[in-house]
Amino acid sequence: MNHIFGPVNSRRLGRSLGVDLFQDKICTLNCIYCEVGPTVHLTCERAEYAPTQDIKAEIDVYCQDQERLAELDFITVTASGEPTLHAHFGEIITHLKKTSAKPIAVLTNGTTLTDPQVRQELCLADVAIPSLDSALPIGFRRIDRPAPCVDLDLVIEGLITFSHQYDGKIWLEILFAEGINDSAEEVAALRQAVNRMRLDRIQLNTVARPPLESFAHPLNKQGMAAIAQQFQQDNPLRPVDLLAFKASQDDEAEDPKKFFFNLDRAADKQAFTVELVDMLKRRPCTAADINRTFHLGGAEKVELLLDTLVQNGRIQKRVYGDTVYYQYQ
Repeated sequence: MNHIFGPVNSRRLGRSLGVDLFQDKICTLNCIYCEVGPTVHLTCERAEYAPTQDIKAEIDVYCQDQERLAELDFITVTASGEPTLHAHFGEIITHLKKTSAKPIAVLTNGTTLTDPQVRQELCLADVAIPSLDSALPIGFRRIDRPAPCVDLDLVIEGLITFSHQYDGKIWLEILFAEGINDSAEEVAALRQAVNRMRLDRIQLNTVARPPLESFAHPLNKQGMAAIAQQFQQDNPLRPVDLLAFKASQDDEAEDPKKFFFNLDRAADKQAFTVELVDMLKRRPCTAADINRTFHLGGAEKVELLLDTLVQNGRIQKRVYGDTVYYQYQ
């Protein structure tokens, strides 16, 4: 499994190259809605879970291709779990900025921001996207299922402290699951915590892709809009996004900035399969998602190709709601 995947076309970050700091899912949480699967190692311990030199070497190879690098809008540091648990997280961000000269975004669950060293390292990023799904202990345990070492009160204080010492953009993501963390009491507690933070955006989400647990259900658009309105009232100048419903009219439009594969060539087909499997290890995708990333000529053509990989046992197909997703076995 490579540490670099994509680029993917992100509604938040444009054309973004992913850098995954792990091989397995190592995290402080085992969220019920996670797309990646169950946490293999539930911990708060920072360690070199994947060789730093291997990650930096992959970055160096990718950045040698100036044409592909120029097409990127962002490089996103993420992980199959919580990226800041990597002991050399800050070193890797520094290397990315030096090697690529591209803006760096970091996806984090925010639980490690209790550590001043982690806060200092995250300050190296251009955009920080932490999450906070509940400000109440019961709701936090129900939706995020934290490791015993995680203290919610300290996590919230860490987020508040970081938000006021950080000079970059902060987009806080909150994910709601029906009947889990969407009560009036839950929303009120989140609003109280959020209003102590310096945030550039609040991004509300719900269960949109096949979740880890079957009992994790999404809120409908009306319910999400009602919650968004409450956050907007607290600060009318701060944008509040509804991520799960942020589909644009041009989602299916072909973007000229794509990495092309000629699938009539065996080498290209093999390279595409490797990159596709790496991407599906991180998140389930629809045929349209995959076409937007790889520019293969439309979702219908992609479905035919994917069905072959399903029959060969490389990937599997899963229906969630009324949508077909492809995911790693």
